[in-house]
Amino acid sequence: MNLKRALRVWQRHFTVYKKLYRYSIVLNFVEPALYLIALGLGLGAFIKEINGIPYINFIAPGFIASSSMFAATYECTYGTYIRMTFQKTFDAILSTPVNLQDLIAGELMWGATKSMFYGTIIIIAITLFRLVDSPFIILLIPVLFISGLLFAQLSVICAAIVPGIDSFNYYYTLFMTPMFLFSGIFFPLDPLPKIITYIAYFTPLYHLANACRSLSTGHVSGSLMSIAWLSVAVLLLSPIPFKLMQKRIIK
Repeated sequence: MNLKRALRVWQRHFTVYKKLYRYSIVLNFVEPALYLIALGLGLGAFIKEINGIPYINFIAPGFIASSSMFAATYECTYGTYIRMTFQKTFDAILSTPVNLQDLIAGELMWGATKSMFYGTIIIIAITLFRLVDSPFIILLIPVLFISGLLFAQLSVICAAIVPGIDSFNYYYTLFMTPMFLFSGIFFPLDPLPKIITYIAYFTPLYHLANACRSLSTGHVSGSLMSIAWLSVAVLLLSPIPFKLMQKRIIK
C-alpha cells in the first residue's frame, strides 16, 4: 500500500463531498437533535438523574458516539457498494496507478474522516447547549477517527460479502440496531442481565459511548480502557477488509 496514492482516493471522495456537504450535514445533525429533544426533554421530565447526572446530560455524549458510528457505516456500506457496483468508480480508479490496497485504504480513511467530522459537529452542538461539563471533550476528536476507522472496517467487510445491496438490511437490523440500543447511550447496562452486559462489552459502540461520556464529564482515566480496546480492535481487523474486498473485486 502506498499512503500517497491512498490519500488521492481520500481526496477524490472529499472533492465529491464538498458539492453535497450542506445537505448531508443538516440530515446528520437533525436526527441526533430530535433524539436529544424527545428523550432528553421528554423522557428527562420523568427521569431526573442517572448516577447523579441530569438525564439530558447523560445521553448527550452518547449521540456523539452514535452519529460518528452511523456516518462511517453509511459511507462504507451503501457508499462503498454503490461506488464499487453501480457507479463503477472503483474500475475507474483502478485504471490509474492506484492499486486495490491503496483504494481500500482510501475508503477506510474517508469513512473515518466523516465519522470524526460528524462527531465533532455534535460535540460543538452539545457544548453550545451547555451539556458538556469538561474541556477534556476536545480529546475525543482523535478518538472519533480511531473508532470511525473501526466502523469503516466493519462496513467494508460487510460490503465485500453481501450478495446485493438489499442485504445491508440484515447488517443494520441484526447488528447496528441492537448495538445502538444496548451500548449505554440511553441507560446504564447494570440492571440488565449479565449476558447482555457481557456481549455489549465486545461491541465498539459501547466503548465509544463510554469514552464520550467519560471525557465529557472530565474523567479522563475512565476513557483509557475503552480507547485502548478500540485501538486494538482496529489493529486486529485491519487485514480483513483488504483480503475480502480483493476476493470480491477479483471475482
